[in-house]
Amino acid sequence: MRSIEHRATVNSAKERISIATFHRPGMNRNLAPIPSLVTPERPAFFERIGVEDYYNGFFSRELQGKSYIDIIRLQNEISK
Repeated sequence: MRSIEHRATVNSAKERISIATFHRPGMNRNLAPIPSLVTPERPAFFERIGVEDYYNGFFSRELQGKSYIDIIRLQNEISK
């Protein structure tokens, strides 16, 4: 299969965000940043959440104008 052309718009004034995704993580696992990447200078942006809890919240929520990832975002000074 041929892949579609990848096009990205580069913005030199603002950083680009990438979100890692995983295919079928175990339901008894947690989603969280790697502990060695979280420091007082670079706090986590999202709360640790169980895969099952994430799926339950994602699939049961009503359309509220925000994506589910915004609902689990931590409100610290850096992520505002």
